[in-house]
Amino acid sequence: MNIRRLRAGDASAYRELMLQAYAQHPQAFTSSVSERAALPINWWESRLTSRLDVVLGAFEAGQLVGMVGLALEPRAKARHKATLFGLYVSAAHGRQGLGQQLLQAALDEARRHPFLRLVQLTVTAGNDPAVKLYQRCGFVLYGLEPMAIRVDDEYFDKIHMWLEL
Repeated sequence: MNIRRLRAGDASAYRELMLQAYAQHPQAFTSSVSERAALPINWWESRLTSRLDVVLGAFEAGQLVGMVGLALEPRAKARHKATLFGLYVSAAHGRQGLGQQLLQAALDEARRHPFLRLVQLTVTAGNDPAVKLYQRCGFVLYGLEPMAIRVDDEYFDKIHMWLEL
């Protein structure tokens, strides 16, 4: 398994895997598959080339099978924080420790930025495997946002977690 930063040339594979994630786990993501599918490929390219987003991908035999993002904060007063987003591993590659490898790679990336002091994230309440993964890596809960997202007619809470670097 090879984990590396995604580049503009990876945009199509990134888009495809993210759309798969949105479709298979709509309660886990704030964006919907229809919203993101409507975006042009240059939106996906710009996400991968932004100086404020770092998106890492896991590749097996040249195919993107997992990813995670780290969003850096542009505002001076909040520049010490980064937000972890979009952690996803395809079902065919699940339960092999790849999620933890991606998470660790994102934390290693965060530590390369000397101005960062913490990483925060949200996870859907009830997604116990994800919560446990984040806790194993040192994240702690600091709040719960009730009714954070709505999928069809059902509301889901989001757990807020953070890790001091």
